Amino acid sequence: MAQVESTDMQMQADELYREETITDRRVGSIRRLTPIKVDGSDDAGREVLYVGQAQLMTPMGAIPLSFDLKAESLSGAVEKFPDAAQEAVERTAKELEEMRREASSSIYVPGSGGSGGIPGGGVPGGGSMPGTGGGGIQM
Repeated sequence: MAQVESTDMQMQADELYREETITDRRVGSIRRLTPIKVDGSDDAGREVLYVGQAQLMTPMGAIPLSFDLKAESLSGAVEKFPDAAQEAVERTAKELEEMRREASSSIYVPGSGGSGGIPGGGVPGGGSMPGTGGGGIQM
């Protein structure tokens, strides 16, 4: 079992937010993050933040999308949701395409030694194992 390094788990008392989720139960949701003081009262000195959330359906399953909504009110966040969601979809599609390109350029030849710890460049017993990312091409 891997040992987890200790981290600073101290909450930042001057960076607290109350979170509310608003949804239309169809397209996605908006998280409204209202700044609060450590006593729970609203902190009017900081701005309310809005974060859009949706899912991109792919043949491999749903990919969660999260994106900032630069708005001063909930109605403004709702208005900006479609364009911000589309930008998130496009950004995610580019990232997926780049990952696909990187994966396709990582072809391992059996016995080449570049197998990432798997003998012979593939899964023992022959063939490659889908979803492992390191499976080689066996001939």
